[in-house]
Amino acid sequence: MKLALSSILLFAALPGPAQTNPVAATNQFTIAADSPVPAVNADTNYGLALAQRVEDMRATCIQNRRILCGKILKVLPDGLVIDSGYTNLMREPLNKSWLIPGTVVAGRATNLVEANQPDAICLGLVFLTDLPKLPGAKPKLYDYVTVEGFPMGHYTYTSVGELRRTVRKFTTKLANAVRWNFEQSVNPTAPPQ
Repeated sequence: MKLALSSILLFAALPGPAQTNPVAATNQFTIAADSPVPAVNADTNYGLALAQRVEDMRATCIQNRRILCGKILKVLPDGLVIDSGYTNLMREPLNKSWLIPGTVVAGRATNLVEANQPDAICLGLVFLTDLPKLPGAKPKLYDYVTVEGFPMGHYTYTSVGELRRTVRKFTTKLANAVRWNFEQSVNPTAPPQ
């Protein structure tokens, strides 16, 4: 019996065939039990710093978001030029959709100053991109919009004849604003999109 037990232990201690499946590379690291100081992978630090920068950009975009409520003055292939500041578009039942027909009676607010806080009413000419999808509806000249927008720098368009105007640019998608702002922070000399 003693001989059988020792041969089983010997068999269990023998090395088995090596695994031949490839192992996927990851940014994870392990700490040996006898290691006094945990080893940190440089890629992990870079990844954490990058993630923190992206989160900071996201927080900044959320902090600078505005409510765009105004009349469509120009329909362009990549977005809309809007005269924002029509606060009475935010009333019931108009606030049920982001696109409001131009037949609605609406007026521009007077004596209103744009606040520097999240969800403040945006005033003046702006460019809006990444429009929400609305089945069967297409924005037309002089229709109205009421939507939350996130800042994406500036946009230059041709207004009348050869007159070019530069206005603030907003997107309805937070992820696009974060991506644009991050790219601008990495390469500030890149031309605006």
